[in-house]
Amino acid sequence: MDDFDEEGDDLLSSLVMDNTLTGNQGLKVSTEYSSRPVNLPEAFPFPFKPYDIQEGFMRELYTCLEQGRVGIFESPTGTGKSLSLICGALRWLKDFQERQKLELEEMISAENKENCDSNVSKDTGELDWISDFKAKQETEEKTKKVKEEIEQRMKREAKLSEIKKTRKVSKRKRVQLEDDFDDLLKTASSDIKDAYKQEIEKLVQESGDIHDDDDDNLVLDEYHSDDAGDDKDSDDEDDDETDVHCTKIYFCSRTHSQLSQFVKEVIKSPYGDDTRVISLGSRQNLCVNEAVKRLKSLSLINDTCRDLQKKKSEKKEKAGMKRKKTGSSQGCPFYKQDPIHDFKDSALVDVRDIEQLVLLGKQMKACPYYGTRLAVPDSEIVALPYNTLLHKSTREATGIQLKDNIVIIDEAHNLLETINNVYSMEITGAQLVRAHSQLSQYEGKYRSRLKAQNLMYIKQILFILGNLTKCIGGKTDQHPDKQSVPFAETRLWTINDFLFHSQLDNVNMFKVLRYCQRSQISRKLHGFVEKYRPEIVVASEKEKKHETSTSSLSSFLKSLSGKGDNAEKETVEKVEEKSDFVMSSPLMHIESFLLSLTNADKDGRIVITKKKLFSQCSIKFLLLNPAVHFTSIVQEARAVIVAGGTMQPITEFKDQLFHAAGVQPERILEYSCGHVIPGDQLLPISVSTGPTGLQLDFTYTNRNKPSLLDELGRLLCNVCNIVPGGLICFFPSYDYEKLVYSHWENSGVLSKLQTRKKVFREPKRAGQADKVLQDYTACIQNCSGSVTGSILFCVVGGKMSEGINFSDDLGRCVVMVGMPYPNSNSPELKEKMEYLNANFPKDKEGRQPGQVHYENLCMKAVNQSIGRAIRHQGDYATILLLDRRYSRSGTISKLPGWISKHLQKMDKFGNVFSAVSKFFAGKKGS
Repeated sequence: MDDFDEEGDDLLSSLVMDNTLTGNQGLKVSTEYSSRPVNLPEAFPFPFKPYDIQEGFMRELYTCLEQGRVGIFESPTGTGKSLSLICGALRWLKDFQERQKLELEEMISAENKENCDSNVSKDTGELDWISDFKAKQETEEKTKKVKEEIEQRMKREAKLSEIKKTRKVSKRKRVQLEDDFDDLLKTASSDIKDAYKQEIEKLVQESGDIHDDDDDNLVLDEYHSDDAGDDKDSDDEDDDETDVHCTKIYFCSRTHSQLSQFVKEVIKSPYGDDTRVISLGSRQNLCVNEAVKRLKSLSLINDTCRDLQKKKSEKKEKAGMKRKKTGSSQGCPFYKQDPIHDFKDSALVDVRDIEQLVLLGKQMKACPYYGTRLAVPDSEIVALPYNTLLHKSTREATGIQLKDNIVIIDEAHNLLETINNVYSMEITGAQLVRAHSQLSQYEGKYRSRLKAQNLMYIKQILFILGNLTKCIGGKTDQHPDKQSVPFAETRLWTINDFLFHSQLDNVNMFKVLRYCQRSQISRKLHGFVEKYRPEIVVASEKEKKHETSTSSLSSFLKSLSGKGDNAEKETVEKVEEKSDFVMSSPLMHIESFLLSLTNADKDGRIVITKKKLFSQCSIKFLLLNPAVHFTSIVQEARAVIVAGGTMQPITEFKDQLFHAAGVQPERILEYSCGHVIPGDQLLPISVSTGPTGLQLDFTYTNRNKPSLLDELGRLLCNVCNIVPGGLICFFPSYDYEKLVYSHWENSGVLSKLQTRKKVFREPKRAGQADKVLQDYTACIQNCSGSVTGSILFCVVGGKMSEGINFSDDLGRCVVMVGMPYPNSNSPELKEKMEYLNANFPKDKEGRQPGQVHYENLCMKAVNQSIGRAIRHQGDYATILLLDRRYSRSGTISKLPGWISKHLQKMDKFGNVFSAVSKFFAGKKGS
């Protein structure tokens, strides 16, 4: 199959060049840093008098940025970490900008002086012009470049300053006009209101109709493998490559809500009025075209947006030519260059979060998605999600330039796992069969209209899909739900062995991926599926009749779940969340998997999982070395900061991420501060025995014993009698929480708990979490009689273990049941541990790095959960760690310092009960 020329193979090399680097080769990072002393500012502007630990945080942060180092910063939640990051980093940025201006003035002054001296020297003939010509030319070029950048920056700042002056007046006028229009519409007749509504719906329908009546837009254009211009995505057609990027800070966090909270902190800071901030997000979060937004799948939103742009471009190119009038020719009404540029300027004038940017886009009739991307060069702070920064191709497509800029990654406690998840990719049997069926039918319909080069590549993609299907025991000509696998198993392969096993070792994946990227075949195929809705396989007449009686979506959901009408609702909902992408464009998803096969052999593994139902069989690429994708970030950025409330164990970051990425030990700066609360406001206790003296041993082999479950119930009943307000109880998993709840329901423990605390349970579905939290809070605030509050059963790693503030009475006690070790029998975990053992040295105590990693996974989950309670300086709470293993020194050392230094080890529950009672008795009236 590999009979193509070698030209243009470098197109995708940038996507995979990091993958050829391995973590144990001691890579040398080219970024320079200095260990010279830093002249720290006398004070850091702050909205109020900062705590001592905040001042220390900002000083260390300033030093880290000035010296160009890699920093690991730990500051417990509730200590004002976000404000410390903002004020410390922006103070450095403003000082840096001021130094740049001074250096420019000195360069210009020196240049003028040199010109004067040279003129004098020329007259006297005392200077050797030939020997100094090169040095002078280099100096002039450097000065010219810096002058151009400064001049462009000054023009930009002057323009934004002028916009800021006039914006308030124009805003008042616009708001007044909108109010007047609303008033007129309210008093208008019903006929006028109906006509206005119909006109709006017509515009939305026109902008949302992306499918022509003919098939011209579905047929692949002639493909030229040596055409270097074909790979340019329509997303980048309006990028201004001449824009000079000012020095900036890229601030990353996990979710859009966390980024919005960060932006609000910037507004509250002393720098809120004179800092240019822009927030980046996905089309799903920033799109203002209602016809596109109503699409549920992110892939559908992306495809529709690009298609609307293409239609607008085609309309311009064919202006004046007679063509069939279709709704798609309208394009997106918000994708217009002048409004987008105006949006960019307005977005930079005032600090806005994602929601405010969307509102601004609606008001200005401009696309916030492209407007925010256009504003990146001029911004001083760019707030963006993890994935946008960590995924190299996404980062480059968004226009992010890391060179000499600052990267701050907040909530970085799971950074290693996040990188692994970003680059790990899984495809299912259902996706493979559907993609093969769609592409086969596409080829059959347009065979006569496709060029030979396109047909050749389509055949090669079909060959790949067929071989991948065979690897997991399936056939491409049968419905995936009609196929069964002889036996279930999980097997791991190296990338090279997998390619050989699947007979793909002679396929040039780089060429196939280049073709997919340039031809945009997955988008064409998606349009074909949307228009013709071909069946996944050719079924019998009886099967066709049966399938037409139900919607294609519900039928396919049942096929994926492997159950009929009696399928559990929960399973169907879970499948539904993932089905949109499978239904619309599985080939696009499979392309991402093929890209993962270009990784270096030693940096990843292929996991083949066979289940009884073929549609649920899967092939997964497992990334083992996250450092290979982090190397480019630490190489390019001036300084990189990873920060979080709990960064322990820090050694894992240093070994697996920074050292493996080539960062030298002396470049790493660590800073960890205590909590702002006094020691007497926190009572952490490791509890080894229950009320009857039974040892609390929640190991996997022991934790299901009825006697231990009864002892746990007695312990919680006693604790509920003395803890006011809310109590948060964390279990290792949903299954274990369900087991305990069921046991207590039958034994009567649950009814005893209900007499003191109303019991709530964390739901599995994210959409129900807010309702549970509201009810939990209302019960605490409105409790009466013998009920003193609420108890919430949560799961480690669940929705309540991160990002939720159980402050004050919402979390007076946090109970951790057992130690949430991951499943040691997981093939993926075993492979990860073996990889670490083979590539990293033992620790100081002689333990294998795989075992250390296994323990760290547990303790990171524990640390995140128990940090939910103390949220501000006046808060107080107790933390109960229920397991004899929490008394071990090795376990205690991996707890956050502000908890471990106050931890009390108690062997008898009577002492625990007494200490907790005394603790809350002392807080009454406070």
